[in-house]
Amino acid sequence: MDMTVTGIGSVVVAELRAAGYLESTIGQYARTIKVLARFAAGRGCDYSPDLGAEFASMTVSPRTGRFSAQRRMDYGRLTRVFDSYVRTGRVDLSVRRRGGGGPRPATAALAALDAAWEAEMASRGLAAATREAYGRVARGYLVFVEQRGISDLAGADGGSVLAFLESLLDRWAKSSLFWVVSNFRPFLKFTGRADLVAAVSLAGVRRPRPIIEVLDDADQDMVVRACAAGLVSERDAAITLLALTTGLRACDIIGLRLADVDWRGATIGIVQQKTSNPLTLPLPALVMGKLAGYVLGERPATADEHVFVRSVAPHVRLADHASVHQVISATFTAAGMADVNAGTRLLRHSAATRLLRASVPLPVISAVLGHAAEDSTSVYMSTDRERLLQCVLPVPAGARR
Repeated sequence: MDMTVTGIGSVVVAELRAAGYLESTIGQYARTIKVLARFAAGRGCDYSPDLGAEFASMTVSPRTGRFSAQRRMDYGRLTRVFDSYVRTGRVDLSVRRRGGGGPRPATAALAALDAAWEAEMASRGLAAATREAYGRVARGYLVFVEQRGISDLAGADGGSVLAFLESLLDRWAKSSLFWVVSNFRPFLKFTGRADLVAAVSLAGVRRPRPIIEVLDDADQDMVVRACAAGLVSERDAAITLLALTTGLRACDIIGLRLADVDWRGATIGIVQQKTSNPLTLPLPALVMGKLAGYVLGERPATADEHVFVRSVAPHVRLADHASVHQVISATFTAAGMADVNAGTRLLRHSAATRLLRASVPLPVISAVLGHAAEDSTSVYMSTDRERLLQCVLPVPAGARR
């Protein structure tokens, strides 16, 4: 097997072209391969993972003397593809997930605890999104105490929990800490350290109770008209309308498969990723039309069974909720609503509000939204302004002075 940069590079370019990558993307890979070839020639050696790691670490532009995000992306993705070929003899073009789960502890005891927590979450059958959220906060805490010179959780105390939460205020709003604490507490309970669990309560983090933002009727009409008029692609229209009319979570939209769609019955049937509950929902004619238009005329040819796939190679399922957020934001911009913070959460709230204003009982709304408990749906009552006004008591005449 040819292990020169040029030899591996020719295989990579051929695989990219066979996979249907855009010529502009292939050209960018080819340019990076030439840079890597010059780098290897200067070292007088063929390609190896060690050489690739050194090459990928060169993230500072010699022209500006500053960090270059473009160099990091180009050099990093090329070396990952090269490494896959060296290890397996195959070019791995799979999409790399964003984020990577955050930093991980390095010391043996803390790394073992992290692995044990991952195994515990898997054995409990927690949804992938839940495991990621729980795991990220747990690892963040373990890395935090490790940086403070603690190599075993036995050396941590309640103060380390409070200090960790305080350190998050550099990048988290105080009102968002409740969600961190909610994801953190299960891990602390898993450790069996009652003092660490008690420390979370001492932090005094309270759940925020804001009035939920929803789209008004005029804004919803603008979004629907933009989708119906073809201002966005069939795929983007179908995703936006699905979220708007059904209130589906982003993870369930991403996970939707072709076999989940009943084209004759105009319904979809899924098992929700967050709750593992089965759910069947009817689809309006416009949504079905956009879905059919996408599948029949716009969806790339691919073996992937998911309904929504990337529009550029590799044509696999969308990566994560950020992909759906980007699609919905683009639709809102096309509809003339660029100042709205769009996403499935907003559209989910709006769908619940429409049902509530139509006098649909809370248990039915809970079933449609796929809540594990009916109490979760009561939060949407704050969005029904007209009915809230009916609950307002008149101010006594004597108190008006």
